[in-house]
Amino acid sequence: MIEITIFGRGGRGGVTLAKLIAAAYFLRGQYVQAFGVYGAERAGAPVQAYVRIDDEEITDHWPVREPDHVIVLDAGLITPETSRGMDPRGWIVLNSPLAPDDFANTFPGRNVATLDASAIAVDCGLGTRALPIVNTALLGAAAEILGLSLADAEAALEHLGLGEPNLTAAHTAYESVRQARLPGVIAPPLPRRPTAQTASIFDEDIGGPPAVHTGSWATRIPASAALTPLCSDSCPAGNDVRGFVQAMAQRDYAAALKTILATSPFPGTCGRVCPAPCMQACSRGQHDEAVNIGELERYVAGHAPWPEPTRPTRPERLAVIGSGPAGLSAAYQLARLGYPVTVFEAEDELGGLLRTGIPAYRLPREVIDGEIAFILAHGVQVRSGHRVSRSRLVELRREYDGVVVATGLQKPRTAGLGADDPRVLRALDFLDDSRNRPPDLRGRRVVVAGGGNTAIDAARVALRLGAEDALVVYRRTRAEMPAIAEEIEEALAEGVRIEQLAAPLRLEGAGDAAALVCRRMTLGEPDESGRPRPVPVEGDQGLAEFRCDTVLLALGQAPDGGLLPAGSALDEDELLPGAEDAPACTAGDLAGSEGTVAAAIGGGRRAAWRLHAALGGVEAPSLPAPLVDASLLTFRDVPHVAMAKGRLRRPSSRRASFLEVRRGLSDQPGREAAYEEAQRCFSCGACSACGDCVVYCPEGILRHVGTTDCDVDEDYCKGCGLCAAQCPRGALAMLPT
Repeated sequence: MIEITIFGRGGRGGVTLAKLIAAAYFLRGQYVQAFGVYGAERAGAPVQAYVRIDDEEITDHWPVREPDHVIVLDAGLITPETSRGMDPRGWIVLNSPLAPDDFANTFPGRNVATLDASAIAVDCGLGTRALPIVNTALLGAAAEILGLSLADAEAALEHLGLGEPNLTAAHTAYESVRQARLPGVIAPPLPRRPTAQTASIFDEDIGGPPAVHTGSWATRIPASAALTPLCSDSCPAGNDVRGFVQAMAQRDYAAALKTILATSPFPGTCGRVCPAPCMQACSRGQHDEAVNIGELERYVAGHAPWPEPTRPTRPERLAVIGSGPAGLSAAYQLARLGYPVTVFEAEDELGGLLRTGIPAYRLPREVIDGEIAFILAHGVQVRSGHRVSRSRLVELRREYDGVVVATGLQKPRTAGLGADDPRVLRALDFLDDSRNRPPDLRGRRVVVAGGGNTAIDAARVALRLGAEDALVVYRRTRAEMPAIAEEIEEALAEGVRIEQLAAPLRLEGAGDAAALVCRRMTLGEPDESGRPRPVPVEGDQGLAEFRCDTVLLALGQAPDGGLLPAGSALDEDELLPGAEDAPACTAGDLAGSEGTVAAAIGGGRRAAWRLHAALGGVEAPSLPAPLVDASLLTFRDVPHVAMAKGRLRRPSSRRASFLEVRRGLSDQPGREAAYEEAQRCFSCGACSACGDCVVYCPEGILRHVGTTDCDVDEDYCKGCGLCAAQCPRGALAMLPT
């Protein structure tokens, strides 16, 4: 009689392997027996299966005690005890990538065969790396060791209804199993454990931990894992969105503001003008509505105490060229690192497009002034009215120890519409003029070409300056407009009209007969931006005329690298040429950012850290933690609560005023709007001490440490994974032991 013991784990295919080996011998006309030891253990707990083969009917019906051969499915079960009572001439087949000789100390004097059945299974698509199904690969190895043929293994698989890819796994294992007789002397058998006594309810240790430390069964254990949430991952400024929102949920507004200021000096600005990709990514939106992150950022900027600015401590002097959001962000971060910084600005006022390109009804001047003042309070000096040329940049790299160039987008895109025609204006110039010397547009018809925020702002400002009509023409549809959706809605409510699928061609006529001629478009296949490509409608039927007195072009801008040294690449990851001079780098839109304020802020911060590293400082902060898996988030027992929205001025009153349209979240007696909205945050990827893992742990061996992390008793954790599966925030990971 041949007797085989198989060591595996519950749910991993050990019993099926026993049946396959038995089937191979049965189909050769022999008597066989195959069975497993079934108990109350869950998946992953150690189990045994047994096979007997004989030429006569088998009458034994108990577990195998002295096997001829042993097969071990899991590397975590490879111990000297697996060979207890085994025939010295038999074989131990191990699922391991190691060579047989590596087990000389574990099984001295034994016949050992090894193969990486787990890798074979994964390559064949049998299970996953975390849970490979290795039984058919080990069938192939067992066939080779036991003297069976590949045909015998194939017949057994067919008998149990297993085809491809199991056949491939068995073939691969049959040909790759490694065999060796290990040196040494077989260790004497260990003494058998004494028979356990039946416990009595009167025993003193009843209710205590079990004598068997079942933690040895585990191949993985739970561990707290603070993952990067989707909101933070999508923030172009690099803010810890979850961190500041959770601080607000604890009413710790000072900590919330400090969290934002670590990465951005513009919380009040971004809370008003950012398109909020964090809200588009917010997982709460799968349940009801996203958390209103933009309004929370704006609220904390206006309600929390701002910290005391730091002062320069380092000897190196640095220069920043440009005072837009990227330049000021770089200056701020460098100042926080201890450097004395000087900002060079061509205009008389700081802020760049924050000041000249965003109307006051969206971004009040006192907000910009306050946040710029906070930046300057860190010891940042200003040289306004100082335009920097290429030759001047060379001088600055010799006067200063490092330079950041953040001049933004300076080269306008045009549609070939009469550059010298006084009726045609750049929308950005128009917005800048509207601040101090607004044109009189009473009774005039204004057409704006473009679909971004600048186009929408220009149309809304035109109405505020008395225009009779403000029409936006855009070559795609409203669904593809890059402008913030809420801004479009507000513009329509104020009376702005939008003409879709129209691209400007030329301006014809004069006086009341003046008209902008546009080419009608249809949508084609997506272009490099991912949006449908506008395709012209040919012929006269594809032309459309729109009466107008003024045309505002908001067709975007491009970076102008004329300031940079020859051979410079507009790449934020590269220092500018000129090894003999101080290190210099680009930041923000000049380096190819996304064209938003938040992206420019993030680019400025990265440039500051890059320059800091070039000066011998430490590298930038480490990469963020892995991204949370949104499919693991569950919203059970979470009530549906609508998003808190900020107050809006009525369209009828705001059309004639530059007062701020959005008035923010409003607290009521006994109700803090921001606090309640912050509590809607699900804290994705981070423990919130909800206690579900403790409740669902079947062993009762999980407990919370403080308010965030959990602790597990590894002596008894079987690695079942219920805690991780039940964690609603995906904040528990099952790590290999």
